[in-house]
Amino acid sequence: MPHVYILRCADGSYYTGSTIDLEMRMAQHQTGYFQGYTSSRLPVALIWQQEFPTKHEAFLSERQIKGWSRVKKEALIRGDIDAIHEIVKRERKQREAKKHHS
Repeated sequence: MPHVYILRCADGSYYTGSTIDLEMRMAQHQTGYFQGYTSSRLPVALIWQQEFPTKHEAFLSERQIKGWSRVKKEALIRGDIDAIHEIVKRERKQREAKKHHS
């Protein structure tokens, strides 16, 4: 099954990815197999994951989460769906206020 996952890197940052084999992907991240974001921030820890029925749905979810603010990702990690809804409302109000001041 495809998974979307969030890692906490050694520097405290988050990395979001997707894979069809979570165990293998975690091993790859831990060894620095992928040269890039996580390889320079080892070790990493898996702090959230969710299965999806299709690779396409996992990909769409990954892209969405990657665009989220840190505070929204932390609400997801905690499983606090109500907080995510409140953050969305607050962000929407901030965008509307910016439009009116432009």
